[in-house]
Amino acid sequence: MALWQQILMLDSVYLEQVHKLYMDERLPMEVREYIAYWIEEQDWNQAAQPESSLACCLFYTMQSLLDDQLGRLVLSEENNSNILLKHNLHRSKVHLQALYQEHPEQLAHVIDDLLRKEREILVAASAVSQAVVETPTAASMTSSQEEKIEARLAEMRKAIQSLKTSIDQLELLQDSFDFRYKTQKLLESTVPNTDPGLIRRMQELQTMLNNVDRSRKDVLAKIQELLGFFETLRDLLLEELEAWKDRQRQACIGNNCDTRLEQLERWFTANAEDLFHLLQLMQTLEDLQGKLTYDQDQLTTRLPQLKSRLKEQILFLLQRAFVVEIQPTMPFPCRRPLVLRTNQKFSVRARLLVKLMDRNHPMEAKIEIDSDSSNLAGFRKFNILTSNTKTLSLREQKSCGSGKGKGGKGINEGGLSVLEELHVITFTLDYCYQGLQCQLQASTLPMVIISNVNQMSSAWASVLWFNMLSRDPLNQRFFVNPPAATWPQLSAVLSWQFSSATEKGLNVDQLKMLGEKLCGSPVTAQSIITWTQFSKDSPHNFSFWTWIDGILLLIQENLLQLWRKDLIMGFVSRKRERHLLKKKRGGTFLLRFSESTRNGGITCTWVEYDDKGSPQFSAVEPYTKEQLKVLPLPDIIHNYHILADEVIPENPLQYLYPDIPRDEAFGPYYSEPKEEDKTEFKKYLKRHLISVSSRQPEEAQALDFQIADPSASDFQDFELQAPNCQVPEAGVPGVNGEVEIGLVLPNGLEEPEQGGLLYQDPYLPQLEEEQHLGQMPPELFMASEELQELKLYDEDFNF
Repeated sequence: MALWQQILMLDSVYLEQVHKLYMDERLPMEVREYIAYWIEEQDWNQAAQPESSLACCLFYTMQSLLDDQLGRLVLSEENNSNILLKHNLHRSKVHLQALYQEHPEQLAHVIDDLLRKEREILVAASAVSQAVVETPTAASMTSSQEEKIEARLAEMRKAIQSLKTSIDQLELLQDSFDFRYKTQKLLESTVPNTDPGLIRRMQELQTMLNNVDRSRKDVLAKIQELLGFFETLRDLLLEELEAWKDRQRQACIGNNCDTRLEQLERWFTANAEDLFHLLQLMQTLEDLQGKLTYDQDQLTTRLPQLKSRLKEQILFLLQRAFVVEIQPTMPFPCRRPLVLRTNQKFSVRARLLVKLMDRNHPMEAKIEIDSDSSNLAGFRKFNILTSNTKTLSLREQKSCGSGKGKGGKGINEGGLSVLEELHVITFTLDYCYQGLQCQLQASTLPMVIISNVNQMSSAWASVLWFNMLSRDPLNQRFFVNPPAATWPQLSAVLSWQFSSATEKGLNVDQLKMLGEKLCGSPVTAQSIITWTQFSKDSPHNFSFWTWIDGILLLIQENLLQLWRKDLIMGFVSRKRERHLLKKKRGGTFLLRFSESTRNGGITCTWVEYDDKGSPQFSAVEPYTKEQLKVLPLPDIIHNYHILADEVIPENPLQYLYPDIPRDEAFGPYYSEPKEEDKTEFKKYLKRHLISVSSRQPEEAQALDFQIADPSASDFQDFELQAPNCQVPEAGVPGVNGEVEIGLVLPNGLEEPEQGGLLYQDPYLPQLEEEQHLGQMPPELFMASEELQELKLYDEDFNF
């Protein structure tokens, strides 16, 4: 870029310093501007040397250039508008003659000094700009690809400025030739053709025309080179855009990715600015061609081709710069994108990454769904409804044949489930800038449309499978023949589901257990999982994904803090569970998710040792989210007891694996007792709900015998069933050794109707009725449900 062009682009603070340089009129600023390129190409330092003949030559050349400029202004059709310009330029020419005609070396010294100070100002401005810009830029540079783009954009900007300089010089040459040529034509009518002066001037004109032709060819060569550079830059930008689309697709299915568009927008806008600038320069060349043309003029033949190629590049860039920034998302029941429900509001947003707009042509986007339905035979059809709040909703079109949902069976006419139909929303934008008009389109990722919230989980499985395996957003018939996934692909997506929902993904051991459930042991990078295996097949009538999604919901609603703090092992096989616990002291337990509970369940397994030192493993029946809403898991673990005949009730859960004391691990999550007004008379005693299991001596012996059998399960199940309330007599043990429901009431109070709940008032220690508790410790609150016999509990199965 020419030095003067860089000076003109400086901030106002530095431009003020430049103005001060020219306040003394040693060199008028209009002279500096009008012949800037010629001034910067001369060696003024050499010309400023004493007795240098170069100074005199340069002085008269400058006077000649100013005469040419004045001549062009005289011949200009806009004489009236240029009168002030002509006056200032003429005044500056006379001023320079008066100052330096006798001592031209002084002019050379002045110009050399001015150019040096201009460069100093430019360096100072660049240093400040670099200090402000470099830090965030360096922080944002995460790859060599980004560094290449930044470097290429800088090169393009310099090349564009260099081209502009060449075109300005070409225009100067052409104007000088045009002025001399018209002057020559006026002289030809008064001077004979044989006049030596006329012949010499004709030779000079031919030389000037040759220079014009050579300059035009150089400009066209630079444009050709620039278009090649732009294509290389375009390829780099498209790679980054595709990488962003991959990140957006992964973010839609749970991965934590950077989907910001600010950097891409800056790159695309900068590239578009250069392309439109080049288009303007080509228009300038067309204007020059209109003023002067000749035989074998390169502008006539090559410029239209180059301009057409440039417009193709601009249109291609604009089309790719129109993207869907936010994929379709409902605000509730959950913010899983790409699953929409009919008659439910949703939001979606498109964005043009080129921030160049014509204010006289406001941009408006049209939106439609399944614009190309030629290959969607049998798919449901929908209308998009708008609202004043800028939200959208979908309404299914009524078909004249079968009813809603294609006969109500959830299968469309093409044989796909309605949860495997993929629909696409398309934005259409009419764009106009600097006379260039085009129509841009952007499409969302395929989405699944449901009519009932119960379909959400299955619809999300379709969204996961498509975005995991397909990069073609227009492949709406993907599920006609869905491809299989490898275990590395699926394991990453499964971990994303947990990290996005709970802020904690799955570790290697947890993923290994899931892989073995799906693929068998050993699971490898080549292990394959089919769509049917993932979403449909199951010997227990619910799919692998349904099981996983139920556990996700269980964690979110009931176990979130415990899961985040690694207090739940979660996914662990029975074999590994025994392997981990048998090496630990008695009372060590771990928490894992049930494999046989459809909507998510969690169970507790612990180890005890018999008289011979052999490990005995026990597991409680899984707790579901409904049960955990009533009694939180930390409280269950804290108050859990095993009851047996003639044995003091005890809590077998002492140490969380590997060896963390129970209260140290779960103490922060125990429910705190509510403060009550002790002076207020209460009709009922205070109650406390706990989880209790019973074990009979003969059952324990039978269990020991069964565990000795290698083919038998190592686990027992303690199941709590519906209450069966009875009030035992004082001092009489429960029937068959079981502990039954009992109420302790103060004198004069009737038994409430909440049979099955246990009451104890710590403020009534003197009541005679407390003898009904026999030898039970006062800390033990009676169970709200009848305790059942010990039975085996085994839930191993594969999907």
